[in-house]
Amino acid sequence: MSAAQEVVKAVGGRKNIVSLSHCATRLRFQLVDSSDIKVETVETIKGVMGAVPQSGNRFQIIMGGAVQSVYNEIQELPEMAGSSTPLTDAELKAAGKAGGVRGKFAWVDSFFEFLSDSFRPILGALLGASLFITFMALMSTLGVIGNWADPRTELPPSWQFVNLLWQSVFVFLPLMVAYNASKKIGADPWVGFAIMALVMLPGFRDLGGIEGAYSATIAGSDVTLVDIFGVPLTIFDYSSQVFPPLLMAGVLGPLYKGLKRIIPENLQLIFVPFLAMLVMLPLTAFLIGPIGVYVGAWLASGLQAINAISPFIFAIMIPLVYPFMVPLGLHWPINAIMLLNIQTLGFDYIQGPMGAWNFACFGATAGVLFLAWRDRDAAMRQTATGALAAGLLGGISEPSLYGIHLRFKKIYPRMLTGCLVGGLILGFGGSVTTKAFVFTSLLTIPAFSNIALYGGAVAAAFFTSMLMVIIFDYRTPEQKAASRRSGVEDEPTSEPRVIVVGDVETNQAKQWVAALGGEANINGVELIAETRVRVNVKDSSMVDVEALQRSGLAGAVEVTPGVWHLVAGLEAEQYTEGIRRRLASV
Repeated sequence: MSAAQEVVKAVGGRKNIVSLSHCATRLRFQLVDSSDIKVETVETIKGVMGAVPQSGNRFQIIMGGAVQSVYNEIQELPEMAGSSTPLTDAELKAAGKAGGVRGKFAWVDSFFEFLSDSFRPILGALLGASLFITFMALMSTLGVIGNWADPRTELPPSWQFVNLLWQSVFVFLPLMVAYNASKKIGADPWVGFAIMALVMLPGFRDLGGIEGAYSATIAGSDVTLVDIFGVPLTIFDYSSQVFPPLLMAGVLGPLYKGLKRIIPENLQLIFVPFLAMLVMLPLTAFLIGPIGVYVGAWLASGLQAINAISPFIFAIMIPLVYPFMVPLGLHWPINAIMLLNIQTLGFDYIQGPMGAWNFACFGATAGVLFLAWRDRDAAMRQTATGALAAGLLGGISEPSLYGIHLRFKKIYPRMLTGCLVGGLILGFGGSVTTKAFVFTSLLTIPAFSNIALYGGAVAAAFFTSMLMVIIFDYRTPEQKAASRRSGVEDEPTSEPRVIVVGDVETNQAKQWVAALGGEANINGVELIAETRVRVNVKDSSMVDVEALQRSGLAGAVEVTPGVWHLVAGLEAEQYTEGIRRRLASV
């Protein structure tokens, strides 16, 4: 069975799948009912780095860089081609609200999913553009060209062309966001694209230079206005702005759906887009666009005020709060503020401290990878290798977070130590800025103003987290045993071995079976991690822990309901075989 088939089976089959999409690293399922899905079963599938249940019967599976190919394989499965009975809107809403308390907060997931899906499809373009920016910064640092980010610097024509390569993404970023956000909200994405394109036309900006244009101060900012039919129109440069297209899509979506409800179906192709544009084009130019600019400026000024009061505190605060913001999707608005800073200030001061968090995250993953190699844990080794590569080369933290860190609660304290060390170095060392929006990876270090300070801070964050994980581990004793089991099971087997069980082991096994509730209460037994015996029981209330300890066991722990680990020492294999023979004799 292929990985794609196993994934579909693990989520309940085709009939349980309402929709399937993917982001840069994850398969995103909307399911009819997610209550019966076993996360541990999903995570045993080859290639799966982790699984994340969400409210509203959403379920995400982390695949790392292989997500596109697995997604395509799932779509090509015969059972996926066969269309099941589509759910009605009422059924979809009921499915989204199912699930008890968690379902009541589905709107929170929906909001942050809207933010995420507005940027997710363009992550590749942003990553590619960030590498062009890093190249330009490196050339400037080496003295090959002048300060490429300063508009007063006149570059040679060849380098001017190279400098345009990254601008093709960031100048037109509002159009890309408008398309994705409109699509996510249920409107025609090209209509959203066209609405946002109005305020990006050269002719729109040129209105600010006509004879009737005048200046005014609004919310503490000097802006250019021009009266259109007596109504003042604010002229902005909307390049790289992301808040206006997000707000525009938020209004366009309900309007578009409302028009489709009241206009007959055979007239919708013409009149729904026309009426939507008739309302939204002037509304965006006169109201939504300026509001989006002011909202972004207000948020940016708040962070700038904190940074101005104490850059030291800011350098520590950002890496310490980011690990909690990213899993909730709260980092997307901050990313938008970074872009706004670059447009308005000419530089950004958030990405430097953010790099300390990113590299602390990747360092924790490196520590997990080291332990996985040491313990011969093939599954975790695969997960950590992919996550570390995505982080160090692409600056993407999600595979590490969802595939590893959020699954093991002990990782966060180790990782936060690395965040703190990196933040302290940046705080004591002074400000680190960048003149471009880049993904904080190894490849983009040259894009920062003080390369030595930034490189030293992220290196300290990385190695601190890595060493903390290696020294103090990230697992409970039971999780260690479970992970080591995979290494034992993956070792090639030769000829069957004869296990000699003496009288001591036989008598001991008899006592353990009695303390576990008798032969009838035991479903299965197996050796794990060379020193432990795992026993599955029907009823844990029948297990007498004190009797097990009196019989000579070093420890007995119920790791999950009905699953017990018996710490038996180096003779665990003999004891396991003794219990098996005891059960077989009944």
